[in-house]
Amino acid sequence: MSAPAADLATTLRTLPNVDHRARIDRLRSLLPPAGVDALLITHLTNVRHLTGFTGSAGLLVVTTDGVVFVTDGRYDAQAAQQVGGADIGARIEITSTEQRRIVADAVGGTGTVGLEAEHVSWAAQRRYAEDWFPGRELVPTSGLVEELRLVKDDAELARMGAAAAVADAALASVRHRLLEGPTEAEFGLELDTAMRRLGASRPSFETIVASGPNGALPHARPSDRRIGEGDLVVLDFGAVVDGYCSDMTRTLMVGEPTEVQARMLAVVTEAQAAGVAAVAAGVAASEVDAACRGVIAAAGWADAFTHGTGHGVGLDIHEAPRVAGSSDATLDAGQVVTVEPGVYLPEHGGVRVEDSLVVTTDGNRPLTLTPKLTAP
Repeated sequence: MSAPAADLATTLRTLPNVDHRARIDRLRSLLPPAGVDALLITHLTNVRHLTGFTGSAGLLVVTTDGVVFVTDGRYDAQAAQQVGGADIGARIEITSTEQRRIVADAVGGTGTVGLEAEHVSWAAQRRYAEDWFPGRELVPTSGLVEELRLVKDDAELARMGAAAAVADAALASVRHRLLEGPTEAEFGLELDTAMRRLGASRPSFETIVASGPNGALPHARPSDRRIGEGDLVVLDFGAVVDGYCSDMTRTLMVGEPTEVQARMLAVVTEAQAAGVAAVAAGVAASEVDAACRGVIAAAGWADAFTHGTGHGVGLDIHEAPRVAGSSDATLDAGQVVTVEPGVYLPEHGGVRVEDSLVVTTDGNRPLTLTPKLTAP
């Protein structure tokens, strides 16, 4: 094992513990302002954030003085290990047939019950109202747990830093293959495999490998097109470490660029640097977007930058805050956001450059450390 790989393996083994109890306490403080006495959490990403549970089925009830977690028999041992080990004082119930009764008992006989409005369907809301909590007042809540997830704690930043390091190392180990004529799909598979070998549980999303004219499609999927001389190759990918995502994009040139391709690379790199320089606590997300967009517009390619500048990252690959001209968010220290401007010209290809950044009080700290490469 090389020294960098050994260092990365050590990092993955020594990630700091997550303080789930503090998260539960913070959530409890949000219940009275939201007008609820109990919150039923059904969105699995939010359940994971609060409890550490990684299974595919689970309900969590948080009240002012209690926590009840309910899942089925498939996750008996896992719930005991993960939820029990989270030190949140949860009562763990394992059942497939009594979940409704247990949840109803957990919220108690009086007061209001909050539901996660963004994650509960109309049919589920009717079922809760008619069958689970008849006669109780149900209150739609918006983003209570997501608000907790906006600003990352030290344990989360450590996991995201490790995920970014895995992605950096994976690209470094396979980028030479672009000179050997692989298909987009072949290279994507090699990049994904390298991330897993280095410690990722999976890619953050379907890896984008887009060469030549495919690069002009911002969300192209890897195809059987062979990468060859004269291609710009957009690589957009990330790794997941202990549930947390990384996200980065680099655009590499195979062979010598044309005059237009060289200018595309220079303009997008300059635009991305302008956006990164704008990221700091207290800055409007729309200002970051404007910084990137201004450089590209001055180059005459305003219409070729067809998407927002970035987004938050965490347990999900796309989280708040949005970094776009239409965003009303203001950046806060501890958030993690991407900055990823692009220019897409079908006759020349596409260029996008992206880093994930931790917002700080005086600027930002990059999680993505791969240099702005222009060649394999």
